[in-house]
Amino acid sequence: MNQRLPWPDERLIRAAQDGDVTSLTTVVMESQPHVRKFALSLCASPQDAEDAAQEALIILYRKIGTLRATGALASWMFRIVRNECLRQIRLLAPRSEEAPAHPESAERSAEDAVLHRLEAERIAAALSALPRDQRQVLILRDVQGLPGKTVADALGLSTAAMKSRLHRARAALRHSLGAIDQPVEGDSRR
Repeated sequence: MNQRLPWPDERLIRAAQDGDVTSLTTVVMESQPHVRKFALSLCASPQDAEDAAQEALIILYRKIGTLRATGALASWMFRIVRNECLRQIRLLAPRSEEAPAHPESAERSAEDAVLHRLEAERIAAALSALPRDQRQVLILRDVQGLPGKTVADALGLSTAAMKSRLHRARAALRHSLGAIDQPVEGDSRR
């Protein structure tokens, strides 16, 4: 039974913003699966994703009062998770300087980890550069995996309009990633 859970409703978010601890706890708990899914899709490793999700939920708990529009919780949380994943990338340098037990295999896995993190950073940056309406539909449909009708309803669009917006978002993301994807000299992936 893989049932999709909704984000907390606006009434609950408003109560949490007003300082109701029970509502705040509920908002954090109901946001947790979505935040984890964002983190897993954006961070380079499951450990980084777990760290980013935890930090994002702490920020949600502490700073929900700074959320301007209750309907913007998902995009706000996505930005927080994205920033946490990018922070994890910046923290990579000290971790990769540790002495490896098996130098050859550790160098290869460290190189793979760096490349994977750089790719995640590149995708997150391209995604965050999309216009808000395109980013929302892409996150709801492709990152969260919500059905098209659910996405259309959540955004107040017809199914056809949602599909059109999703198509534009995917095309813009592909274009953005293609425009910044320049082969490195000696790269065998050409």
